[in-house]
Amino acid sequence: MRRISMEFMALLIFCLFIPMGNAEVVQMKIVDDISSYGYSNFGPDSSNSNLVPKVKPANFSGPTHLKVLKGKCFTLRLSEYKYKFCPFDNVTQHEQTYRWNPYSGILGVWKEWEIKNNTFHSMIMPNGDSCGSDSRQVQVVLSCGRANNLTEVSEPKTCNYLLKFETPLVCHEDSLLVYPRINSTLQQEWDRLEQQLYDEEITTKGYNIYLRRILWKAGLVSSPSTSSDENVFKPFQSLDNCNSEYQKLLEEVKKLRNEKQQR
Repeated sequence: MRRISMEFMALLIFCLFIPMGNAEVVQMKIVDDISSYGYSNFGPDSSNSNLVPKVKPANFSGPTHLKVLKGKCFTLRLSEYKYKFCPFDNVTQHEQTYRWNPYSGILGVWKEWEIKNNTFHSMIMPNGDSCGSDSRQVQVVLSCGRANNLTEVSEPKTCNYLLKFETPLVCHEDSLLVYPRINSTLQQEWDRLEQQLYDEEITTKGYNIYLRRILWKAGLVSSPSTSSDENVFKPFQSLDNCNSEYQKLLEEVKKLRNEKQQR
């Protein structure tokens, strides 16, 4: 049966090249390209060359000893996906399936540090591929480990990813402190701000706003304020409005001082 089928196919191919009256000879097109069906995201190194980020990564910032991570990438395979974390560059996701045109995309691009309690808490990487009307974004938390390893990937909120990265570079207790990484002028400015907070001359919200400005001057965050700060420094509509708000603040300060004396 196989022999008959092969002979039939040979005859059919031969007939395609026989001129039919005045008709032209039909030439068969030979396709050299091999289909990449289901294989485009497999292999030892799935390249990001076809992925185009919305924005360029920000410049390196933070503890200088972490600069050795720049230019390197670390991967983690979870179920049908491979995640690729390139510090101070981007995070990508690659679907590992045999279906046609498996998904590959950018989850986030390096922007700045999230700083909490004088510590480089996590790397913030927004501006990933579109997710509905929003964009994907990533937060990368660093912790002490024996080797550089991407250990965990989760999605606490739709299109908001949390990565955990272990490295021996942060094992020293002072390795992620912020204060020693800024110059003496900004340190003095920070010291004054701390004193103002202690003396209750400034609120916690105001402290955080002015601290971000210091961190911005140090090149550790991308802007001197956040969207939530806009209402804090909203300009007054008139002098009467300004005086009214000033009186309210005086009453609030007086109330706080009385509460403090009663303790």
